[in-house]
Amino acid sequence: MSNLPPLTTETLWAILHDTLDDATVNQLVWHYLGYRRDDAGDRWDATAVAPDWKETYPEPPDFIENRPPTVKLTRSIPAENKQLLKDKLGFQGYKVNELVPRKTRRATIANWLLSYMHQTGIDA
Repeated sequence: MSNLPPLTTETLWAILHDTLDDATVNQLVWHYLGYRRDDAGDRWDATAVAPDWKETYPEPPDFIENRPPTVKLTRSIPAENKQLLKDKLGFQGYKVNELVPRKTRRATIANWLLSYMHQTGIDA
């Protein structure tokens, strides 16, 4: 996970426009949730992961393929940050014919990452 793109608005748009591959998108969320890969032990280190995440997901979940972890991600966004994609990026959502689980999960991930940026003071 050392080759992750920087957490910028360009990266968020790449997630929303589906130009960033699924593996990298997942790795970004894992990284900012606190998961780290222990390559020597060939396992995941969840020491820095919040207890509620660590308990449910001792290893990082695939957010794009699976609904339950994405629902948990959505619920972890503070209410005041739920509209950041619209308010900060001007993202108007997807068209009706584009509403497929994969894209809506990507939007959730982008919103969670934007919320993380907002909470930690990373410029967006």
